Amino acid sequence: MAISARTRGRKEVVLAPLYPPVGTSKRAGSRTEDIKLVAGMRVHMIGVGGCGMCGAAAVLNRRGARVSGSDRGRSAALDRLAGMGISVHASQSPENIPPECDLVVHSAAIKPDNPELVAARARGLQVVKYAELLGLLMDEHVGIAIAGTHGKSTTTAMTAFVLHEAGLDPSFVIGAEVEQLGGGSGVGDGSHFVVEACEFDRSFHNLRPAFATILNVEEDHLDCYKDLDDIVESFQKFARLVPRDGLLVVNGQDRNAMRAVAGLEAPVETFGFDGQVDWRAEILGCERGCFTFRVWHKGEAVAEVSLAIPGRHHVANALAAMALCCRSGVAPGTVADALGRFHGVGRRLTEHGKVAGVTVVDDYGHHPTEIQVTLRAARDFYNPRKMFVVFQPHQHSRTRFLLKDFARSFGSADVVVVPDIYFVRDSESERELIDAKVLVGEIHLQGGDARYEPDFGKIVSGLCAEVAEGDLVVTMGAGNVNQIADALLDCLRRTRGAGGNGQK
Repeated sequence: MAISARTRGRKEVVLAPLYPPVGTSKRAGSRTEDIKLVAGMRVHMIGVGGCGMCGAAAVLNRRGARVSGSDRGRSAALDRLAGMGISVHASQSPENIPPECDLVVHSAAIKPDNPELVAARARGLQVVKYAELLGLLMDEHVGIAIAGTHGKSTTTAMTAFVLHEAGLDPSFVIGAEVEQLGGGSGVGDGSHFVVEACEFDRSFHNLRPAFATILNVEEDHLDCYKDLDDIVESFQKFARLVPRDGLLVVNGQDRNAMRAVAGLEAPVETFGFDGQVDWRAEILGCERGCFTFRVWHKGEAVAEVSLAIPGRHHVANALAAMALCCRSGVAPGTVADALGRFHGVGRRLTEHGKVAGVTVVDDYGHHPTEIQVTLRAARDFYNPRKMFVVFQPHQHSRTRFLLKDFARSFGSADVVVVPDIYFVRDSESERELIDAKVLVGEIHLQGGDARYEPDFGKIVSGLCAEVAEGDLVVTMGAGNVNQIADALLDCLRRTRGAGGNGQK
């Protein structure tokens, strides 16, 4: 179940094996294979406020470890952890690491010169990455890992939600907030542990799943991969982590995903819309972009699903979730019913409000494919008079490598406003190679109406004066562009003199 006040009074559960029915063998060769998670061990977590780290801390705490952690500032996540009895610090200093410490865990965002990380290594403490900790925790559960260039958060949330609704009480860690699950992470008493498997920095190689899925494989994270072949090879290594008695669910209509599972020893089941796939969706209807479809499994109709979230891409995500949940022992009809009640995850076409007939939504999309399918779904669902998109590119390297793909991805938008590229992870030299004005120029070449505006305040005031009743504004990107959504609603309330619903 999700982290909440109701979990705090439960009896602590020691870190003992749960004897899952599949995937119990250790993966040889891991540098963490000699680490044993035992009750009472002291674990310090650097960057504990992140969604994944926060969830992993809760899992450790629930299972009897003595957890402490730190982050760069106070947050709701730190407050939740403090409420569980975890010692947290809203600043980072070597003194935060307990005098007696068995294991130090750091998130991928922590840089090598972080003072706590430097101190931990100087003290000779055992240090692992967050993804390595997830792998250790998977050894205590039936691990389910969802990988792919797109759709990971939604499919992970779908899978965790179905298992929860079916009474299997899973633990889970998702890279987004999920209101129906009480947040982005949760600790349950069941044997399943559902995690989002990220390919950045090859971190998903540290996982130990019994069941896994590969939703799709495209070019991304080219700051740490050489090319598409290098990415496919990385997904292939991830696929090989699934044991012979497990299951790998793969998009049978994604050529690169199928390349990644070629020659795999573990059982493979495919999903898609046509062809010789094991799990097939037969589209029965569509209302405001939300699809109803019949699910066929190896030639037999097993269920009908009516999704409450728009977008054909979510049909594929739902097929993958159904395959994983059915392999986990849930009946297809039960899976279908739960999928129909799933309302999505945070920052995925999340409606912030509507004022004077203008609807404002926010989305995390930051890759060309994500942008294209999301904007198409937004147009189908809202049927706006005009759709304004405020897109904040994420990373200079991603923008440079995929520039033309980005420029072609805004075909469903009427107006695109582009602020400066969100600077994260890239080097200063990479930053000098491209800026947001180059993307605006490429969108113009594709026949689009694009505008460069670096000032968030001017974006808000400009849109506030231009939008009209029936319009849709989508803020989009993995950075802080979501701040514009609420600021625009406030401006509309002040200038139009109209009420409106608040953030959803």
